[in-house]
Amino acid sequence: MPHDHHHGDAWDDAYRGGERMWSGEPNTALVAEIADDEPGRALDVGCGEGADAIWLAQRGWEVTALDPSAVALERARAEAADAGVAIEWVHAGLVEAEFPAHTFDLVSAFYPALPKRADGGTEQALLRAVAPGGTLLVVYHADMDAERAKAHGFDPADYVGIADVRAALDPDWEIAVDEQRERRVTEGRGAEHRLDQILRVRGPR
Repeated sequence: MPHDHHHGDAWDDAYRGGERMWSGEPNTALVAEIADDEPGRALDVGCGEGADAIWLAQRGWEVTALDPSAVALERARAEAADAGVAIEWVHAGLVEAEFPAHTFDLVSAFYPALPKRADGGTEQALLRAVAPGGTLLVVYHADMDAERAKAHGFDPADYVGIADVRAALDPDWEIAVDEQRERRVTEGRGAEHRLDQILRVRGPR
C-alpha cells in the first residue's frame, strides 16, 4: 500500500503552524469510558501530539500510537519522554500500517480523519485490529458543520464517519455505547465543538 503522502503532508503543514495544536489533555470521553478497564494492548489511531496515548500508558496499557504526521509524532515522542512512558510510535495511515489482525484489546480513534476507500477497507482495518472481546471506541464531533469544513478544505464526505463504522459492524459486535455527550474543551483546535458522538463496541469473542 503506497504511503498517503498528501494526507500526511497536509497534517505536517497544519502542525507546523503553531506550538501546540491540541489541548495536551486526554479526551474526556476516553477517560470516562476507559478509566476502569483492565489494561492490555491499545492502539491509538490518529494520536496527534500523544495526550491520549500517554494517559493510557500511564495507566499500564501497552500502547501503539499511529499518525500520518511526522511532525505530530515528534511532538508526541517528546511529551512521552517527559512523562516517562514507553509508547510504540508508528508513522503511517491506518490501512497501510497493516497491523496483525485481532491484536489490540482497545482500538481508540478520536475525531479521526481516515480517508474513505471504495472497498470499505478503512472501516475493516479498524475492526480487524480489535482482539476477540476487545473494545473499539470511536468519537466524532456531532456538531460538525460540513459546509464550514469544506470552506476550510476538508470535505467530511471524503472521510470515514461514525455512520460508516456503525454500518460495518456485523451482528456479532455488541454496541455498549452509542450516544451524544457534551464536551468542554477550551484550548486547542476543536475547542469550538461542543457535542461528541460516542460509539463504543465490543468485538466478537
